[in-house]
Amino acid sequence: MPLTIVTYHYVRDLANSRYTGIKGRDLAEFKGQLDHIGNHYEVVSTEDVVGAFKGETTLPDNACWLTFDDGYLDHFINVLPQLYERKMHGAFFPPVNAVVHGELLDVNKAHFIRAAQPDTAAIIGEIKTYIDANQGQENIQTFDTYWQEHAQVGRYDPADVMFIKKVLQHTLPEAKRNALVDELFERFVSMDQKAFAGELYMSQDQLRMMIQCGMYIGGHGAKHYWLDRLGAAEQEAEIAASLDFLRGLGAPTTDWVMCYPYGANDAALRGLLGRRGCALGLTIDTGVVDISQDDPLLLRRRDTNELPLA
Repeated sequence: MPLTIVTYHYVRDLANSRYTGIKGRDLAEFKGQLDHIGNHYEVVSTEDVVGAFKGETTLPDNACWLTFDDGYLDHFINVLPQLYERKMHGAFFPPVNAVVHGELLDVNKAHFIRAAQPDTAAIIGEIKTYIDANQGQENIQTFDTYWQEHAQVGRYDPADVMFIKKVLQHTLPEAKRNALVDELFERFVSMDQKAFAGELYMSQDQLRMMIQCGMYIGGHGAKHYWLDRLGAAEQEAEIAASLDFLRGLGAPTTDWVMCYPYGANDAALRGLLGRRGCALGLTIDTGVVDISQDDPLLLRRRDTNELPLA
């Protein structure tokens, strides 16, 4: 039984937005893609998918499940009206700290640094200066070592962009990395991270409205960590925070869905999720799911860029 799961992040009128260089789905393209999906697939609900994996429901052969990561305000302003008008269901996965505490995620800082400064050489120059100044501290290696390891072409990005993403997301020790990201964000984007976060993420009331409109809200951790890099106690804290958050919204905490930040997971995390009543886990591995064979905690998804726009 095949299931196509589609992944979205930013959905906005890119040409008229403040940061036209942000990598996302343009709103007009999104509308066209929903038309394509409506013509070629049957959009199913999260409950349908959970039921199918439990053997309680049967999905159509052209089943499609729409998923939206990171809790952006884009999803409330731009996505919800389009889905509601078409009577389509979507599943949304906001990180706790971004919504509850107004914390700007490092991954989003990195996105907007690159959007605000399209000259990647300028960003890399700043990174090199920082690494050179901190080399040897907390086992920080040479710039050339990091460049050789991480300047590799990715699925959607050239080598220089992949280098920036990896250095700013996970390569350097956390405290040093956070300091570098904050320095670059203040230099190229904004001095007020709290205000920026308030414009970027949904509020808890908006998420409750999403639920009232028939949408699903699932787990995405608290701090948007690479969960496979955490110890058992830290993994437990992240999952506990997700469940407390969902409970406070009135979202399901039985047979619930976890969307792994960066797709990162391991056997220990999956075991923990099983014990905490999680039914499904979403990765960023690409492909179509086979419900009869695939591990429900290792579900592949197709990026929006892999589907036609009309």
